[in-house]
Amino acid sequence: MKSLKLIISLFTFGLVITTCAQNKAVTITTHKLTENIYMLEGQGGNIGISVGDDGVFMIDSQFAPLTPKILDAIKKLSDKPIKFLANTHHHGDHTGGNENISKLNTTIIAHDNVYKRVKSNSKQSDASLPVITFNDKLSLYINGEQVIIFHVDNAHTDGDALLYFTKSNVLHTGDTYFNARYPYIDLNSGGSVDGYIQAAKSAMILIDDNTKIIPGHGNQSNKKEYTTFLNMLENLKNKVETEISNKKTEEDVVLNASLTKTYDDLNYGCCFISSEKMRRTLYKSLKK
Repeated sequence: MKSLKLIISLFTFGLVITTCAQNKAVTITTHKLTENIYMLEGQGGNIGISVGDDGVFMIDSQFAPLTPKILDAIKKLSDKPIKFLANTHHHGDHTGGNENISKLNTTIIAHDNVYKRVKSNSKQSDASLPVITFNDKLSLYINGEQVIIFHVDNAHTDGDALLYFTKSNVLHTGDTYFNARYPYIDLNSGGSVDGYIQAAKSAMILIDDNTKIIPGHGNQSNKKEYTTFLNMLENLKNKVETEISNKKTEEDVVLNASLTKTYDDLNYGCCFISSEKMRRTLYKSLKK
């Protein structure tokens, strides 16, 4: 028993050391999109930042250990306090720093379902919870412009919000868009392929060729690249639906690499979601 406890302790210590080393290695990179809108890239979901006379408006908070680095990056952009933090959904790589940011007297905003999911997460305290929630849409007037925050149903999760800066013409998609890679569609949290596609179509109504897009993951983007992503989803959906109509099983689809070959060749399976995982997700979501 003592030897087992020792092994567990050593394993836990190893995880702590590895995590600390990873955090030390993370660099927060700042990308300027407009005169007052920035994208911060680090570890986890891309952060959006608006600066101006009203203060700092922040979108997503990445992981808790990265908060000091994130705050240092923000301080280089503005000496004003972080007035609001909006979460695009509940996943930890977007809400992990909520508690730290809330200690700065920052008001957290998110969809109703984000509140419910963060509340039910034993790893996150009540300080991580949004103070303001909404069901459908919300407008925030800050730094000289209206920011439209709107919910898209059952896309990446059941609590996704997109944020559009009406004057700056900048869109933050959260994880309803993974630039040049397969997306994570969290079926266990209410996500769906159909909802994900519809979310992209809803965003297309707002944007134009000059819109700067902050994806949940991947490089800063534009309408052309977003359209390519949407076409990829629709193409794969059609292929998998055909397989389902031909009575193919889940494993048949997962093993059929030809379904995703076009995008595999473009390295869409580079990151968190492999081509196999993508095919499995498509089947599970589309199988009636």
